[in-house]
Amino acid sequence: MKLTRRRLVEAVGAAAFIPQGGAAEVKASERRERPDTPKLCLPGGQTASALMRVKQLGVDHVIGGVGGPIPWQESAIRTQMERCQAAGLTMGIAMIAGFPNAIYGRPGRDEEIDKVIQSVRAAGRTGLPVIEYNWYAHRATEGYFAETGRGGSGYTSFDYDRVKDLPPLPEEGAHTLDEMWANITYFLKAVIPIARESHVRLALHPNDPPAPVSRGSGQIMGSVEGWKRLIEIVPSPSNGITFDCGVAREMGQDPVEACRYFGTRDRINHMHFRNVRVRAPREKYTEVFPDEGDVDLFAVMKELVRLKYPRLLYPEHPRGLDVDREVQPPPRAEPGAGAYAGSIFNLAYARALFQAALAS
Repeated sequence: MKLTRRRLVEAVGAAAFIPQGGAAEVKASERRERPDTPKLCLPGGQTASALMRVKQLGVDHVIGGVGGPIPWQESAIRTQMERCQAAGLTMGIAMIAGFPNAIYGRPGRDEEIDKVIQSVRAAGRTGLPVIEYNWYAHRATEGYFAETGRGGSGYTSFDYDRVKDLPPLPEEGAHTLDEMWANITYFLKAVIPIARESHVRLALHPNDPPAPVSRGSGQIMGSVEGWKRLIEIVPSPSNGITFDCGVAREMGQDPVEACRYFGTRDRINHMHFRNVRVRAPREKYTEVFPDEGDVDLFAVMKELVRLKYPRLLYPEHPRGLDVDREVQPPPRAEPGAGAYAGSIFNLAYARALFQAALAS
């Protein structure tokens, strides 16, 4: 069953409209994040005012940024975490990048992998629990274009026809799936044991867009079967994924089934929460508002609550709204993307689903 406004109102009402003083009374604290529930989060920003804008929305956890080249310095991570703590926020994840030779299997990859290992150890010493990363030979962003949505809002669409015949870039080259799998296997076998020792989880984001081939290179994370293969290379909770229910649907898969598969194996180390309309799996789709796509987001949220998924959930990819266009240009490069007001909409929708899932 798809989530309808009536179902949402009934579920939220079940959580909120309980006679006061009754045995079944649900306290306000029980409708918030707990150790065994998802933690709604937003990007934290680099200034005190940006952090306070997040806190004002009732968010307690943020996606942080360490900044600078790898290896990360422990002092830099602590500075970011303490800045968040001063605003009443907890930094729960950061993205790491800067190891192209490791991705492409080129000379110098061992030096880059050692820098990643140093960064993981620094994260462990500071208590940063999750590090996210990408493994693109090439990201097929040339296939993006803007569409106009309801009321003139901005949608982001993808069409594989726009990118499928583009040649490899000289600095990237073309790489087969076998090459890419060999390269990430080499990387994971070196890094995951250190991550496990450091009590740090790695979260690999899926290929998005999940194009079959991107400028001549294979996409190891362009299918759910690829996601499954990844987590078996080095069996450990430290070797996990960013589960993106929107990308799962872009691939033509059932996001709830995928959520259950990776959640029961404790391999969802970060969560991206958004909606899409798919015309052709992996090739043609449109990113839309959370209340109007093909993903049953309420079913996904209920599954996360049932599984007691305890880490961050990011209601991402806000749609383009006039208020953002007039006040603050969208920070994302994708056409049709939104900014702060769009993020508020996504967050409020996710919060309502979260509370409804707790009550259902």
